[in-house]
Amino acid sequence: MKFPKLLACGLPLLGAQAMAADLSVKFELPQLNVAEYHRPYVAMWVERADQSFVSNLSVLYDLKKRDDGGTKYLKDLRQWWRVSGRDLHLPVDGVSGATRGAGQHTLAFPAAKAVLDKLPAGQYHVVVEVAREGGGRELLRLPFQLPVKAAQSVTLKGKAELVAASLELKP
Repeated sequence: MKFPKLLACGLPLLGAQAMAADLSVKFELPQLNVAEYHRPYVAMWVERADQSFVSNLSVLYDLKKRDDGGTKYLKDLRQWWRVSGRDLHLPVDGVSGATRGAGQHTLAFPAAKAVLDKLPAGQYHVVVEVAREGGGRELLRLPFQLPVKAAQSVTLKGKAELVAASLELKP
């Protein structure tokens, strides 16, 4: 599978014409009471309504593990790995970042506006996938519509590895 050229924010250059918005994703990781806790890996990407891949937004993993050992567990982000991860050479500037601990986190993607403007009008999802070494996995699809004519907000609750995830789009 060939992927389009990526911008620094991880979004591809595509030719189309919808008006996008400022995009941010808030997610909350639970405090788990387990003997050996590993911070979860988190991947976020944009997909079309048919679940075909559009672009990476963020991949949070253990960047400091010796001998690039943090990439070993990226395969546990199974859906992301299948649609994009196995074809990337990590770390990717503007996409890769360090894992996060329990609590609420917000990632803003200001550079996404220019690229999302080039997508055709229609239904899309921001997908948030979480996997923890020695733990579970969880995936949430946050729907949004292009073009963005008014602010859009969607929140979904998780079950185990995510308390919740929400998407904010502003024209």
